[in-house]
Amino acid sequence: MADQTPPLDSFWAVVPAGGAGTRLWPLSRAGSPKFLHDLTGTGRTLIQSTVDRLEPLVGSNTMVVTGAAHEAAVRDQLPHIRHVLAEPSPRDSMAAIGWAAAVLEARDPDTIMGSFAADHIITDLEAFHSAVGAAVEAARKDYLVTIGIEPTFPSTGFGYIQEGPTIKGLRARRVRQFVEKPNAERAARYLATGEFRWNAGMFVVKAGVLLDLLAKWHPQLAAGLRSLAAQPDSLAETWPTLEKIAIDHAVAEPAADIGRVAVVDGAFSWDDVGDFASLGDLVADTVDGVTVLGDRAAVRVVDATGFIAPQGGRLVAVVGLEDVVVVDTPDALLVTTRAQAQNVKKVVTALKESGRADLV
Repeated sequence: MADQTPPLDSFWAVVPAGGAGTRLWPLSRAGSPKFLHDLTGTGRTLIQSTVDRLEPLVGSNTMVVTGAAHEAAVRDQLPHIRHVLAEPSPRDSMAAIGWAAAVLEARDPDTIMGSFAADHIITDLEAFHSAVGAAVEAARKDYLVTIGIEPTFPSTGFGYIQEGPTIKGLRARRVRQFVEKPNAERAARYLATGEFRWNAGMFVVKAGVLLDLLAKWHPQLAAGLRSLAAQPDSLAETWPTLEKIAIDHAVAEPAADIGRVAVVDGAFSWDDVGDFASLGDLVADTVDGVTVLGDRAAVRVVDATGFIAPQGGRLVAVVGLEDVVVVDTPDALLVTTRAQAQNVKKVVTALKESGRADLV
């Protein structure tokens, strides 16, 4: 049955669109990061898909925060989105999300906002919408709410949220603590308890509550963001003075310690498309057992498995290799394995250090 979720009252979606996606080089580059690409072969880029799944919940109430270098591309891909904030430079997630919160707070402090990254992939929209609805209910009670993803394996690549007791009258639990990315042994222990969820960085909260919490621990940052909302023309002067810190460290972790954070279980599949190993699992098109993102006619496979992205306009042939990753673009060719996919970012670092920043 189709999901007929109606828009939620006084609810805004905030979509932070940043990062270079270095583990997906050379598809993702600083000038054209992964959220601007169709990485799953659906015909929609990651940011377009993000906005698509949020629209049933928010209608036209979507605000995108992105870098100034990507503003034109974002507006081109999302011509119907009227609210785009362009950061002069990266200041991490608290400044980006906090700026949107300050703009919304200036209109109405009780506006509820949900922050959802532009480069994640989510299926089962009905379950997603249900979880967001539960998060909005808890946010109306002045909680900072996060959506915890049910872990499917003991990942060492994600942070975790430890759940506490159920909050009376809500489909949410208190958060005992946020924990950093664990080693494999600790991750396995987390899963064995049944109390931990992956931290996907989704937050739902009243705009005024978020900034009031921020003011407890980072008063200058909160004041700067509120000043920026009151005086938008001061952006060039104010932005470089803002503290560079992630929302988890600035607000979520200390707020959890004082009982102000709730978590809603996210019973839907979720992927942050962190590297080519995970991307290969998300692409459905195959040629002779190899997953292909792009022109199938540009691929020839003999006794091989893995992932191929033929983006360079030429034939790519792979013979006798297992779990290979081949990404061909007009100016760069990557050949690695799924097991080494996390190390692609080291190539980006090396290129920068060697003076070839033009390639990243």
